[in-house]
Amino acid sequence: MRSKIFFILPTLFAGGAERIMSFVSQNLDKEKFDVTLIVIGKESESKFKVSGIPVIFLNKSRVLNGFFAVCKIIRKEKPQVVLSSIAHLNVMMGIISVFIPKPKYVGRQAGVPGTPVNYNKPRKQNKSLITFFFDYHSYGFKQLDYYICQSADMKENLIQFRGIEEDKITILNNPVTQIDIIKTSQSDSKVKKYITVGRLSEAKGFVRVLRVLSKLKFPFHYTIIGEGSYYDTIINEIDKLGIKESVTLINYSDKVANHLVESDMFLQGSFSEGFPNALLESCAVGTPVIAFKAPGGTKEIVEDQVNGFLVDDEEEFLKRLNDKREWNPQEVRESVYKKFNKNKIIKDYENFFYKILD
Repeated sequence: MRSKIFFILPTLFAGGAERIMSFVSQNLDKEKFDVTLIVIGKESESKFKVSGIPVIFLNKSRVLNGFFAVCKIIRKEKPQVVLSSIAHLNVMMGIISVFIPKPKYVGRQAGVPGTPVNYNKPRKQNKSLITFFFDYHSYGFKQLDYYICQSADMKENLIQFRGIEEDKITILNNPVTQIDIIKTSQSDSKVKKYITVGRLSEAKGFVRVLRVLSKLKFPFHYTIIGEGSYYDTIINEIDKLGIKESVTLINYSDKVANHLVESDMFLQGSFSEGFPNALLESCAVGTPVIAFKAPGGTKEIVEDQVNGFLVDDEEEFLKRLNDKREWNPQEVRESVYKKFNKNKIIKDYENFFYKILD
């Protein structure tokens, strides 16, 4: 008999967690797993196409508004495993597990919470409100039966900052989802082409990347693909640095792989990362990367001077941008494909489900 698995997401927006969860849900062995994807958000706002499995849209404007609808579906369908992703949804699923304890509840951790980073600024907030939110958040999260992390740093973070028992945590890396496009050779264009794909937020470190790029003495073009609340700040920084003609912002593209192939290097400025999917996809198409060393999964993907560079600061970032070495796209691709190919990662997920259902 097939094992019934529910995957639950807040939305199918254009984010890394959404893409990976929908990808895994579609690719599990259908002879062994009966998979349903539940999306709390609106179908009209979805960016990913899902096929081969049932998809239920609750069409709610907020995760919390889906609480009773999710409870109703779980009671009726009686799945054996419920796998959710993204922090606030994981907390809600932990609360639901108190009332409906039968399925195994698994929270996929999509970031490195509790990591001190220098981009945070103090804000005046109501202390009692913060205490309530923290207690509610912590309680809900700890009610989950199991946790999936994408990197060793994320696992250590859950143990140290959240007090989660180690035997409840499993590391499952994200898979390479793009396999049919690859660079054929390094570009010989006189204008260096750089790219970053990701949410426009302070945490992603766009400002420090722009600062470094403004110091280059040769022609370049930098493409940023993403949406987010930091858009105006990025635009203002571009204007201030006088590099408006050298930067293009694209809010969304369903041809990201093509943009990656056409670029010379992927640039990551993040102060912390979960498991950077866009960076992984860049290497998978043969485009090397330059990334700041940061907590999370970046260092598990980037092999320094094999598929890119890991740097300590802006000065070293600039030095690597000026590096004139030639990269072999096939070698860059192979560095990640051997570790994160689809077949391996899907098998890891299937083995995880076998283990917790045993």
